[in-house]
Amino acid sequence: RSTRRVRELWWQGLPPSVRGRVWSLAVGNELNITPELYEIFLSRAKERWKIFGETGTENDTEDAGASLADREASLELIKLDISRTFPSLYIFQKGGPYHDLLHSVLGAYTCYRPDVGYVQGMSFIAAVLILNLEEADAFIAFANLLNKPCQLAFFRVDHSMMLKYFAAFEVFFEENLPKLFHHFKSYNLTPDIYLIDWIFTLYSKSLPLDLACRVWDVFCRDGEEFLFRTGLGILRIYEDILLQMDFIHIAQFLTKLPEDITSEKLFSCITSIQMQNSNKKWAQVFASLMKDSKEGDRNHSPALKS
Repeated sequence: RSTRRVRELWWQGLPPSVRGRVWSLAVGNELNITPELYEIFLSRAKERWKIFGETGTENDTEDAGASLADREASLELIKLDISRTFPSLYIFQKGGPYHDLLHSVLGAYTCYRPDVGYVQGMSFIAAVLILNLEEADAFIAFANLLNKPCQLAFFRVDHSMMLKYFAAFEVFFEENLPKLFHHFKSYNLTPDIYLIDWIFTLYSKSLPLDLACRVWDVFCRDGEEFLFRTGLGILRIYEDILLQMDFIHIAQFLTKLPEDITSEKLFSCITSIQMQNSNKKWAQVFASLMKDSKEGDRNHSPALKS
């Protein structure tokens, strides 16, 4: 991952034939999930679907990590979300070749992590992995990817952590695109309005699939910072158009980006984004926001006021 030549090749896009394997290695398996463990959680999910299908409700009370209502909502949401995943490809919808596979990976995950459950947008991440990896490997990569700090913060809807990510993003937004930054500020248009969807699906819903895979290539190399750098690259592409728009039109535009966006254009705009502010890189800016927040919490702690 470190030599200059390898980094350049990675930036230009991994060959589809090795993409899944490289992603898998880059994401790693800190959770030590085995294919056997996947089978265990998959059989639990199938059992649950069976009970759910027969009665319309679940009557077991195992997983203390999630309430009955939450688990039922997860099952329903998975069904609904799969039908909306890459609809133009017609491969994940009911009757399509990858429908059952996607259902399996997502169902097994909700049994593996009942504390997280199923969150809208997960189906897009799982679908991209399924297109590039074998079933068990896709599950292993999926679970480990969702366990990364940024993904966990978003999928568990950890508001205080999400706000820190947005604050770090805004530091680099103002640094790179000051005019657009102040235009957004004048309308009180905050990053959550457009960034949540981008981060939730790792751009696989917002960008054409081949381009999203290119973003994933570099994300696997550079980590979470690249997700936010990509967001700034998108804003740079459309800066002139966005400067002419009001709140509603900006929100609509960024929720559904033009489909003619090319990899050359996007990556040249991403290249021009400098992830440095007052000599601080992304990780340092984020760390200082975390530190400020901890100190703020300490200062507001009743125990320390006596």
